[in-house]
Amino acid sequence: MSEYVPPKVWQWVKGEGRFANINRPISGSTHEKTLPVGEHPLQLHSLATPNGQKVTIMLEELLEAGHDAEYDAYIVNIMEGDQFGSDFVAINPNSKIPALLDRSTDPPTRVFESGSILVYLAEKFGAFLPENGAARAETMSWLFWQMGSGPYVGGGFGHFYAYAPYKMEYPINRFTMETKRQLDLLDKRLADNEFVAGAEYSVADMAIWPWYGGLMNNQYEAAEFLDVESYTNMRRWTDQIMARPAVQRGRMVNRAWGPEEKQVRERHSAADFNDKG
Repeated sequence: MSEYVPPKVWQWVKGEGRFANINRPISGSTHEKTLPVGEHPLQLHSLATPNGQKVTIMLEELLEAGHDAEYDAYIVNIMEGDQFGSDFVAINPNSKIPALLDRSTDPPTRVFESGSILVYLAEKFGAFLPENGAARAETMSWLFWQMGSGPYVGGGFGHFYAYAPYKMEYPINRFTMETKRQLDLLDKRLADNEFVAGAEYSVADMAIWPWYGGLMNNQYEAAEFLDVESYTNMRRWTDQIMARPAVQRGRMVNRAWGPEEKQVRERHSAADFNDKG
């Protein structure tokens, strides 16, 4: 393969691969599209990717803990360009899932970026985030660690290992090294802490688990390649969180692939999980 020589001025040419249709070099809406509106104050528009799972896990955990956090969740088909519809862009100008609209406020409050949504919900309901002091700082540090580190796993390792049109040694090696460094960091942290931010389950775990627990559970079909079973503390933590009923429900919401019994494409009430599992 000949070496790539960048042009003086880059011009967009639609790429190849599984996600070619969702990427473009400009922002903003491409078409008019009205979003559905359910009966609950919290309206979530998302997809059950790791970033989407963060928020549905949080909402299900809030409900499990007895908070009045009922919500409607609608699927956003990113392969069909739903994220570029006018109403979705009005909630999230960045055209990425998840996006939340809280209609309990006047005017309604839009919240985008998964970490921001987790903090918003934690503060709204007073749960899963310490109110102040060192514990809050530790939790926020690990939450923002995930927000900064996750793209290396998804857009870096996952893309080049699993989704790129062909295998390339240099980027796979580069992002594998960084992914394993991150797994090692978490494994060492969890050696002396039950949860990532300390003794209490928090938004940090909800943000980190869908990505790094996913790697432990063979996301990208890369578990053997990454030797994930060597991270024994990560295995304990991954399995511990996976056993939580709210996590199991949250993983199903807005899922449009896999076994039918694991899909809750739209979520409007607890009854939507009947006969699922």
